[in-house]
Formats: sequence, C-alpha cells, structure tokens
Amino acid sequence: MSYSVVWFKRDLRLHDHASLTAAAERGPVLCLYVVEPSLWQHDDAAAQHLAFVLEALQDVDKALRKRGGQLHVRVGELTQVLQDLFEAAPFTALFAHEETGNDPSFQRDKAVGFWCQSNGVHWQEFAQFGVVRRLRSRNHWQAHWEAHMALDALPVPELHCQPAPWADQAWPVADHICKDPHNPSRRQVGGRREALAVLSEFITERCAQYRGGISSPLSAPTACSRLSPYLAYGCLSMREVVQATDRRLAALPEEATRQRAGLSNFISRLHWHCHFIQKLESEPELEWRNLHPGYDGLREGDFNPAHLDALINARTGWPMVDACVVMLRETGWLNFRMRAMLVSVAAYPLWLHWRPVGLWLARQFLDYEPGIHWSQLQMQSGTTGINTTRVYNPIKQAKDHDSKGHFVRRWLPAMRRVPDTWLFEPWRMPPEVQAHCGVQVGIDIPMPLVDLDVATREAKTRLHSLRAQPDVKAGKARIVDKHGSRKRPTGKPRKSARTAPGKAAPHTMTSSPTDDQMTLEF
Repeated sequence: MSYSVVWFKRDLRLHDHASLTAAAERGPVLCLYVVEPSLWQHDDAAAQHLAFVLEALQDVDKALRKRGGQLHVRVGELTQVLQDLFEAAPFTALFAHEETGNDPSFQRDKAVGFWCQSNGVHWQEFAQFGVVRRLRSRNHWQAHWEAHMALDALPVPELHCQPAPWADQAWPVADHICKDPHNPSRRQVGGRREALAVLSEFITERCAQYRGGISSPLSAPTACSRLSPYLAYGCLSMREVVQATDRRLAALPEEATRQRAGLSNFISRLHWHCHFIQKLESEPELEWRNLHPGYDGLREGDFNPAHLDALINARTGWPMVDACVVMLRETGWLNFRMRAMLVSVAAYPLWLHWRPVGLWLARQFLDYEPGIHWSQLQMQSGTTGINTTRVYNPIKQAKDHDSKGHFVRRWLPAMRRVPDTWLFEPWRMPPEVQAHCGVQVGIDIPMPLVDLDVATREAKTRLHSLRAQPDVKAGKARIVDKHGSRKRPTGKPRKSARTAPGKAAPHTMTSSPTDDQMTLEF
C-alpha cells in the first residue's frame, strides 16, 4: 500500500499543519524529522537550537503516539535518509512546509526536489508564514498576508500512521551534533505545551506591559511576548497566534486600553516578522552579500578581529553593551532595542562588517530566524541603501533604560562596586575612587576599545559620504521596488473578509520596521 512521508522542519506541531493534513487526506503517513549534521554544524547553529528542537519533537512524538503513530527521528543528510527509506519501503509523496532558511537549507531543498523528481515522488510544500514564493511585486504582499491569516486554523487530522521499515534509534544529543556547544541553562524550553502557556499568559496578562515596556532590558523579559522561538521553530503557527490575539482583542472591553494597545502593537509586529522574511525569500544572497552593492568594500578591508573578540567576550568597556552580551550568553534572549544597540556598536564605533557579527549573534539568539536576522543586520549596519541610519549610543541607552544601574550590576559583578556617580562611564573614575571601591579599570572593568564619540563620528562620515555618491543613490530605486514596505496609513484599514461583527479590523503595519525591531523578539 502506498503512503506519504511528512517531513517536519521548522513546523514542530500537529495543529494547523497544512502538509500533515494534506498527507492524511491522501492515505497512510509516516512522520519524519531528520537531524542533518551539515546544517547543525554550520556557522549559524548552536547546541541550544537543536536542544530546543529536540524538546519540541518530544511534544510532537507524544501527540502522535496518542493517535497510534510516532515521530521517526533520524540522523543523516536528508536525501540519503529519503533514499534509505525509499529503498526499504517505497513511498509515493513527500509533504512539507516551505522554509525560508539559510543557504545550506536552500541548497538542501533543491537537492530534495531533484531527488523526488528522479525517483518519481510527488513533492508538495505549503506556506508556513505570510511569505510568498516567487512573489512578483510587493504591491500585493499585504493582501497575501491577510488572506493567509484569515484562513481557518486546521485541526489535527485523523491519522493512519505507516510503520517505519527500520528499528527505532536513540534520539541524538544536541552537543554531540553541533560544532558550537553553546546551550544556556536559562534559555526557554521548547515544545508546543510551553508555547501555548506563553501565548495564553501574554494575551491575557502580560500584554498590558507591552507598549512602553519592551525597550528596557529590565522590563522587557516580561513585557515582551516571548513567543519568538516558538514561532521560529513552528511550535505555534503564525495564524494561530494572530487569530488568538484577534479573539482576545474582540473580547476585551473598551476601557482595557493598555491591553488593547499592547495587543494591537503586537499584531503590527507580526506583520513585520513576515515582511522581513519575505526579503530573504526574494533575495537569498542578502545572507552574505550587501543588499545594496554600492556598499561593497565599506568595512571589509578594515575588519579588526580584536574588536569582535572583545565584543563576544563582553570586554568592550561600555557597561550596557557588555551586560547585554552576558545576558544573551546566559539566557539566549535579549530585547529588541538592546539587540539593535549591539549591532549598532559593532557596525559604527567598532567598524565591524555585519556578516561575522551576524554569525555570532545567530548562535546566541535562541529565536534565530534567518530571514529577519540578516535583513536586520544589514539594516542596522546601513548597507541596505534604503533605511535611515540608526546609531545607538550605549551610554545614552544606559541612562534611558537602566538609570539606576540595576541591569548592568546584575550581569556584571564588578559594576556592583562602582559608585553611582561613575555608573555610565566607569573608566573615568579617579585612581583614588578605584582604590576605595576595589575596582581597577583595565583589569576588573575594561577600558573602552575606542573613543566612542570620535569613532562614531568617523563611521557616520564614511557611510554618509558613500551614500551621497550618484551611483549609490541610483541603486536605491531597485531595492525600494523589490523590498520596500507598502505600509497603508494608520487608521485606514483595507476592507477584508477578516472584518466581521465581533472581530478585530484588518491589520495594518502601524509601527515602522526601522523602529528598533532587531531580529525576532516581539
């Protein structure tokens, strides 16, 4: 009897799973996840990512076993695993979700397509987010997003599970597979059960803190939704999150202004999530090449490995920067504004090219989503050619968002002995103050790598002089046409099937994508 294989990738759930539903309608299914060493040993992967995935796979397996099946987890390269399975028990179809991932995953998908064609296997993929394959024009992207989110979320289908032709293997251990063993003990736990709990807590309680609370690293851990890793690995579908938020908005009384404002802001950021992934889908090269070629050579020739090493090891000398690096290293998470500040400091005063910085941050961010990550790295570094230059002063950010020093003192123990007077610029402490508080600048607390004001001014001058060149200006129009948002004016939603009595109006992108949104955290 013929059967279909459902290949799980970054869609680790059974609910609202289009490929699983389509396969189940066809007949028996075998559910497969393949741990591919070539992907997990790539420079943007760390053990924390695979450990999170394995936790999520446990939830998928438990749900399948309740329905008389199981999730088969194999280690190997995807086409070889498919070949071994096909030789042992030929299947007729392969179903999966589309993935806008890094270049190795893109090359892998092309190899899978060739394998399916060569073996007469029908391969069908389904949209995972509001991202459109082979999008011809950005003009209609918003309508595509609305249409995708308006579809009813799919229930878990009735399953007739196909037994595997092989003996079960022990599931792999993350740090045995990944080249980078980084796996913070205080990171979020993977799986649908955890994801549903976080979603419920956010839309019913924590959303009141969202507007106004997500900028400071002190309030952001509870004010932010914390849903980003669960969306990145598909423990929840984007449609589930949008529709759950819609329902909550519709149920809230008008006087619940803080909750309504928070959830409305959150919905807007979900638009931007897909907007940025669409950029990588439409132009995969932006993962490693400047989006605007006019910026080629801007930083590459001046790369200073000592600056990158100091940044990675939280030794830049700017307390807010170093504290953020430590928090990120210990938890796998950092709020959006502090992520933007890290990239800004790397790109301007430290004058580092975005690619090596981005690879390091990809391994640090538990919620690493390639489409958003690389678009944002380039945007914050000023190489898109279409975004306003945004430079974050780490001293000002500390004064604005950690005025009492609670954050930096939590993550940098030496700062606990520094008097408030010298909190923001401890390297200026007189020798007698250092002796009194038992902190030696240059040893306990590093000196800043560069003069912040001078280095930032020089960096901006170099960038802006290049931006003013005629050929660089001329290249801007192409990028705007291909990647620029088509944001409708706030307060003028497009008529849509989503508008119905008791439901929220169609969504608009009301917050600017350049307003500090760094990577995936909402």
